[in-house]
Amino acid sequence: MNDTTVSPTATRAELTIDGRRLSYLDFGGTGRPLVALHGHLSEGATFARLADALGPEWRVIAPDQRGQGESDRAAGYSREGYLADLEALLDRLGLDRVVLLGHSLGAINAYQFAARHPERVSAFIDIEGPVRFGLEGSHPLAFLLNLTYEAPTRDALVASLGPAAPYFADRLRENPDGSWRLPFHPKDMYDSEEQVHGDHWADWTASTCPALIVHGTNGVVPAEQVRAMVERRPGTVSAELNGDHFLLAGDPDGVATAVRAFLAGV
Repeated sequence: MNDTTVSPTATRAELTIDGRRLSYLDFGGTGRPLVALHGHLSEGATFARLADALGPEWRVIAPDQRGQGESDRAAGYSREGYLADLEALLDRLGLDRVVLLGHSLGAINAYQFAARHPERVSAFIDIEGPVRFGLEGSHPLAFLLNLTYEAPTRDALVASLGPAAPYFADRLRENPDGSWRLPFHPKDMYDSEEQVHGDHWADWTASTCPALIVHGTNGVVPAEQVRAMVERRPGTVSAELNGDHFLLAGDPDGVATAVRAFLAGV
């Protein structure tokens, strides 16, 4: 479960893209800008602890990606849609060049954005984001289709979530009419996961900026894939941590140490 306690120095703001709200957290400071992109079933606040660890040298900005957290649902969850949101955020903030950091879905968004807009990315950090996956086997987020999206009361929604309740109970949202909902729509995230699957080697090797891969010993990126990612892309280094896919929650200090060491050379 992610710690989404937000530092009191962080400010929340939003921009409108085609009538849809995209919300983001700016952890402030005068340091260099680093945009942090969360994974599925998460939100920008998951980077609060990392933002504290990186300040004041780095100003961390963490959007709630489309359909999650405080951001509105979108009509679709295509690869290009996510990248367009990121470009709109950078334009809104007047950020010509940034470091990108992402976890899982966010990591893939980061390296795909670097592939398409190399002039805007000085480096990127991939935390548990594979380059080839989902081409065989079952859908990892299929369980979402059994979840209730909203209920008349918070207690009713928590009860309906069953075993999934501990993972989402502290992040439920209240609707204007007093009912409660998940911080994402299950079908949206199922569709988003399906559309991120594929072979992304061409995107991975398309950029030349420095890159760091942070992966867990029991994560979703096989060790042989990590080795290939380093070998096939010049300027890429890796850091292995003892943990699973959710390193930001399981080993936040290890992630912060690896990220700080990498950023010191950027």
